[in-house]
Amino acid sequence: MKNQIENQSENQIENKTPVKLGITHGDVNSISYEIIMKALSDSRILDFITPVVYGSSKVASYYRKTLNFSDFHFNIIKSVNKAQDNKANLINVYSHEIKIDLGHCTEIAGEIAYIALEKAIEDLKNGLIDALVTAPINKKNMQSKSFNFPGHTEYLAQKFDVDDYLMLMISQDFRIGVITGHVPVKNISSAITEELILKKVRVLNQSLIKDFSILKPKIAILGLNPHAGDMGLIGDEEEKVIIPAIKKAFDEGILCFGPYPADGFFGSATFRDFDGILAMYHDQGLIPFKALSFKSGVNFTAGLPIIRTSPAHGTAFDIAGKNIAAHDALLQAMYLAVDSYRNRKTYEVITSNPLTVTALEDDNDNDNDNKLLQDLNDNYNDDTPE
Repeated sequence: MKNQIENQSENQIENKTPVKLGITHGDVNSISYEIIMKALSDSRILDFITPVVYGSSKVASYYRKTLNFSDFHFNIIKSVNKAQDNKANLINVYSHEIKIDLGHCTEIAGEIAYIALEKAIEDLKNGLIDALVTAPINKKNMQSKSFNFPGHTEYLAQKFDVDDYLMLMISQDFRIGVITGHVPVKNISSAITEELILKKVRVLNQSLIKDFSILKPKIAILGLNPHAGDMGLIGDEEEKVIIPAIKKAFDEGILCFGPYPADGFFGSATFRDFDGILAMYHDQGLIPFKALSFKSGVNFTAGLPIIRTSPAHGTAFDIAGKNIAAHDALLQAMYLAVDSYRNRKTYEVITSNPLTVTALEDDNDNDNDNKLLQDLNDNYNDDTPE
């Protein structure tokens, strides 16, 4: 019996069948259809996914002609169970005629972007697709009685009834999330609390373990003020809020370090020493991320019961319909969705019947964690004069 269970677990982990990947079409006046068709034209991705685009066959036909993609064809289907492997499948969520207004924010574009999202979420909840990739939307034309959110992240958290979540930006160089998210700059300081920091740290730590298969992730926390406050000389948020939160997280067994001054942290490439980073606010994290990873960066929503990714860029209205949009970020979003989905399945298998940790092993882990903390503090010293 034991051998049967072990063999079943190994088969689940080694299963390389394509992941059924839902892809919402985003804003139809943007570069979304261009990058979707370019990404799915790369036959290598079809070895890993069975793509199901939630979109419009009429819009797809328009872009095939406009962009001269005569060799690309969607397999139009009515439901997910009709999706075929090795083909770019498309579910027609809106069958009416649509006026495409390239590069412009229109009401109908927001309406059908929302319809595609709703249909994809329905299929995701019902287990008909395995993971979701969202093409860029325009946040203004999406606003309605049904969609009153600053973006995909908050919408998905509400749809899946999740309070603790994190917008996590991913590249080959680093993974970075933000504590306060979409908050006006004037409200950032008051929004940062010990409780909020701890929530984001826990979400990031669990995601790095489950979704990225990092057994004991190391997390860096950035300071809010210049020089991380200089021990209270330039603001006291670090001393009063951030450092106490870091200590509490470390006491919970999370390898959490900081606060680090953001300029020296990225300037000295210290970010490469960590598995995940938490910035205090949006631009503190996303400016260095997009400066280093704009073309291939991916947005990953941590903390959800499902896998969702998207390209880190926006609608790029200024180049819509010009056939010059790069599809690298969307392609990376697809690969990340596959990897994270499989990592999470592996985690579920290997933790389904865990061994008990002995007191001796726990003591050794604590000793190692304390040594790591000392080493990181010794190695990092931002003495750059200003």
